[in-house]
This record gives sequence, C-alpha cells and structure tokens, in this order.
Amino acid sequence: MKKIYTVTVDGVQHQYPEGTPYQDIAGEVQSAYSNDILLVERDGRLCELGKQLDRDCTLKMITIQDKPGMQTYERSAIFLMLKAFYDIVGSEHIERICVEYSLSHALFITAQGAFLLDQSLLEQVESRMKELVSQALPIQKHSIPTDDAIAMFQKRRLYDKAKLLSCRISSKVNYYSLEDFSDYFYGYMVPNTKYIKCFHLELFDCGFILRLPDSDHPEQLAPFHPSIKVFQTLYDDTKKSEALKISNVADLNEAICRGEATQIILAHEAMMEKKIGDIAGSIAQRKDVRFVMIAGPSSSGKTTFSHRLSTQLMACGLHAHAIATDNYFVNRDKTPRDEKGQYDFESLAAMDVEQFNLDMSRLLRGETVELPRFNFKKGIREYNGDTLTLGPKDVLVIEGIHCLNDVFSYSLPKESKFKIYISCLTTLNVDDHNRIPTTDARLLRRIERDARTRGYSASATIRMWPSVRQGEEANIFPFQDSADVVFNSALIYEIALLKPYIEPLLFAVPKDSPEYLETKRLLKFLSYFLPLPADHVPATSLTREFIGGGCYQI
Repeated sequence: MKKIYTVTVDGVQHQYPEGTPYQDIAGEVQSAYSNDILLVERDGRLCELGKQLDRDCTLKMITIQDKPGMQTYERSAIFLMLKAFYDIVGSEHIERICVEYSLSHALFITAQGAFLLDQSLLEQVESRMKELVSQALPIQKHSIPTDDAIAMFQKRRLYDKAKLLSCRISSKVNYYSLEDFSDYFYGYMVPNTKYIKCFHLELFDCGFILRLPDSDHPEQLAPFHPSIKVFQTLYDDTKKSEALKISNVADLNEAICRGEATQIILAHEAMMEKKIGDIAGSIAQRKDVRFVMIAGPSSSGKTTFSHRLSTQLMACGLHAHAIATDNYFVNRDKTPRDEKGQYDFESLAAMDVEQFNLDMSRLLRGETVELPRFNFKKGIREYNGDTLTLGPKDVLVIEGIHCLNDVFSYSLPKESKFKIYISCLTTLNVDDHNRIPTTDARLLRRIERDARTRGYSASATIRMWPSVRQGEEANIFPFQDSADVVFNSALIYEIALLKPYIEPLLFAVPKDSPEYLETKRLLKFLSYFLPLPADHVPATSLTREFIGGGCYQI
C-alpha cells in the first residue's frame, strides 16, 4: 500500500500518494499562477516536474518569471531547436551547431555543415519546432555510466561533450532525449515540448538568433535591440580563442592536462596587452582628447584596466591622471533612495554632476583645481589639498558608472572625450550547446573580491547581485554603443583560476539559505573546470584585481 504524504503549497496542505509526479501537483494549482509552472522548489532544492513524490515536503512553484524558470525555458528551447535542426537538415550534413552567447534577450548561434544557412531554412526549422510543440512530446531524462555517455557522444560526433565528460569523476551522467535525439545539458528541462510556446529564428550576421520570450510577458518575444559593438567584440574574441585552440571548457581542461596552462595564460595576457596598447594609440592620435571616460558593469576590472591604460598612454608620450567619479558622490544626506527605501548609489542623482562639470571645465581651461575625495565612512566629500593642473600632454583617465552618459559630462566638448565601455564578455562555453552567461563570470569575480577585501560572505554577494544588475540595466547598458571602443576584460583561463578561491566560499553557504539554489548552480558550473594555479599569472593581470597579488595599489 502506498504511503500518503503531506505537501504544502502556498501555505495550504494537500495529501498525495507516494509516487505522484510533481507535474500532477503543479497541474492542480496551475490556475493560481498566471504563467506555466516549469519546476518546483522542494524544501530549498529544485526538482523537475517529472520527479515523483517520496516525502512530506513544502513546494514552491517556479515559473518563467523566476530566474531558474527562465534558465529552464531557455535550455529547453535550445534542445527543441537542435532536435528540429537535425530533423530538417539531417545529422549527416551537420558538422557543428554552437550556441555562442546571449545577445539582447536572444541567443546567437552558428551552424556549420553541408547546407545553406538562410532564412528559408530557418523557417523550416521553426515550423518543425512548432510541430513538435503541438505534439506535447515528452523530454525524457536518462542516467547512464559516464563511459557509455562518452561513447554515445563520440558516435554522434559531438566530440566537445565526449571530451567534457572525460574529466568528470562521477560514475553516472544524466542526459535528455526527445524522440530519437539525445543531448547533454547542465541544468533542468521542462517535462514536454508543449511548455515551449514562444520563440523565433532569424538570420543575424554570420549565424542566426533564437529569440526568447520576455520573462514579464512570456506570451510575447522579448525586444531585440542588440549592441553591434558588443557583438563585434564578442565575435572577434571568439576567433582569438579559436586561434589558441580553446573553444570550450573541454579544450581548456585538455590544455591544462597537457601542461600548457602557462602558455595559454601568457598568450591571452599578451593579446589583452596589445589591445590596450592599440586603444592608447588611438587616444594619442586624437590630439584634442583630454578625458578618457571608462564605464562598465560591476566586476569588469575597470580599475586595473585604467592603470594598464595609463601605462600604455605614458608609452605614447602622454601623462595620465586617474580620477574616480566616486569622489563626486553627493553627501550621504542628499543621496536618493530607491523604492525600498535603500540608498540608490547608482542613480545619476547620487552624483554631484554640477561640481564634476565645473572642475573638469576649469581643468580643460588650464586652471589649477583642488580635487575632492569622498569619505565613505562619514558619507561626505572632503578636500585635502589634492590639486591638479593639466599640461599639454596630460589626459585624465576617469572611471565610473556614468562615464558613457553625456548628461554626466554635459559641459565637456565631445571631441575632448574618448569613451570606453569595458565588460567581462565571456566567449568560453561549457560545450557547444551549454553557454556560460557573462554575468556568471562577473559574479564569481565579485564573490572572491568581496570576500577578500570587504569580508562579505558569498551569501551576501549573491543576495546583493540582483540589485547590482538592476542598476547596470538602467545606468550602463543603454549607453554602451556610444563608446568609441568596447574592451573585453574576460580571460579565457580565469574561471579555472578562480575555482579554488571560490569553491570554499560557496560551500560555506548554508543549505537553508535563500541563496543556496544559486550557490548550488554555481558549484555545478565550476565542477566542469580543472583548477589552474595562479603561479604564472602576471602581477599586471586583470584577474589580480579579484584574487590579489597585483602590482597596482587598488
């Protein structure tokens, strides 16, 4: 006789027999939710809807409006697209399909093989996707020995997955199947194709995009307004990684195993240094530039970049002076607050825009200006006799969240400003079908730096991250295409480098913490990487801003 378990949903207790699929439970409460339930969170652990009840528990329903739900939808849509593409083209004609990176609420994908990639083909693939959705076909999860999974993917010519799994120590591997098509994904799936309702394929540059729904309005596609400059930077850096023969985590792991880590580190650092030198050269050629304005999202390495750029400017015969716009915060009692009543330090209203423009204009006229320094403990701006006068070969290297927004530097002539957008734009993916979000790399950087320099726990950093991201969306990303140059601060080896620093911090997050779900996801993500020692990472490296040991006084 089956046991009867008590399941609490939204504060209401229900009775279900042992073995009841979570999908059935979700179906009974679906009417209370405006969007499809895609997963359940059982006592702090995510579970797919196909999993069966085996204990008393409390369930939280996860929809596309929750981060894990959106990730599950995206992953399932990729799986559906791959299945349809293979159905239309035929596996014998496909060499490689690679989900490269996110681009304005869509995924940029490249496809290689004996076929013509045009809009007509994409329309056929999309039509096949819709046909599969209408059939509500089950997406089935399987667990097999790792060696068998490696053999299976080698037979299907998915060598990136076979190589990735060869560095896994677990004896079993989970993979998913949709009819006769099988693939490996890191993360959860919806139970069947009927859940994947909103998508669109269209040509873009040398590949195509898979457009996804707006999480706030899942019935419609999210707007697609890509930053062409960011895309071009991502594309160029992907080609540079391929030149190093590092296209995914499996390639990086193999290189580490072969003892080639030092060469990879030095080669990528050299590529980055050349890029910084090229930027300095462009600035030096524009004789009227006096202000180098640098902005980028959190943990992009802005501070180290500004130091390295200053060195390269000196090599070009210019004298660089660093200015942090944080010193132009208004006093704490005038700082605006957000809708939660918290100080909104990322708002433009938190800056003394008038004083900044007054000081910069006076410097541009050749006057001597006493520069402020913000006392964060007291919450006030102070003056300590730090004066500056610009000579004919002097430039100011100004770093801050609003530096790309011309409203912040409204009084400065356009020709006097050289604007740089910097971000950690990860091009390395787990494998061809499992991408690494650029926000993950920045979050890992932030967790380590916060722990090392501020004494924050990983929980605290993860808890703050959504508000940080919200500020970036409002104050940085809208202005990225106004930059003269986009600089990618991501290093191909850095996640392997960060792994031994980050893992102990993540393992310290309590399992009953609200941040544990995100912690577990990050730990799973890190498990794909072999660790890389920091011994041969240069003291000038951007990664030193986060792990320590750098030569700059940051």
